[in-house]
Amino acid sequence: MPPTAQTPRDYSTLFIPASIVIAALIVAAGLYLGLSQSGGLGVADSAQPVAVDIKDVKTEGDPYIGKADAKVVLAYWSDYQCPYCKAVEMGHPQIPIQPALPVLIRDYVDTGKLKIVFKDYQFLSDDSTTAGLYGRAVWALYPAKYFEWREAMYKSQDEEHGGFGDEASILVLIKKISGMDADKVKADVAANKAGYQKKLNADRAEGTSFGINGTPGFITGKVLIPGAAELASFKAAIDPQL
Repeated sequence: MPPTAQTPRDYSTLFIPASIVIAALIVAAGLYLGLSQSGGLGVADSAQPVAVDIKDVKTEGDPYIGKADAKVVLAYWSDYQCPYCKAVEMGHPQIPIQPALPVLIRDYVDTGKLKIVFKDYQFLSDDSTTAGLYGRAVWALYPAKYFEWREAMYKSQDEEHGGFGDEASILVLIKKISGMDADKVKADVAANKAGYQKKLNADRAEGTSFGINGTPGFITGKVLIPGAAELASFKAAIDPQL
């Protein structure tokens, strides 16, 4: 029966699905933006892949753990404000992956097979840069304490742009680490800021040249591992080199 003036057609059911679609698109856009800023869960860039080789990566002068002459080298670009980097290093309550770094250290670094070189890709905020500068100073003054300091930084990480990572909070953190002098580190940053900034810039530019456009990003052998990858991805790239 065709509609009459007494029985108007109800169009509401046509508009509800449309509104749901629009809302879904908005949410998806937000998720994409968040993942693209911090690297995400191992989603590669859609651009043509760049050929990589760890032999082309500058590894001298950057912080590292492991034997200096270990057979396998893993270069790791990170941002101290990046939640996905924290997920790889020690886990993150909102990112559903098992942290790979502790197992890599136990099974490869501590057994002399792997050297992990920490590269700067400080891009999320001014606090990222400040943390990067302090990381350089810690490495220059207390290389044996660098990884302990790094772990403390990620344990203290809050939301991006949440406040932690400025100079004052980093100095408070350093004072809690035995064997480190916060005033000495602060003075070193002040004296060498320009040089350290050049190193930060060079690391980021190098990473970008290899197709790393967010954090974390890794290169070992001839393999690029983008994003917060699972342990299996690292093992698949490392084991054939041993």
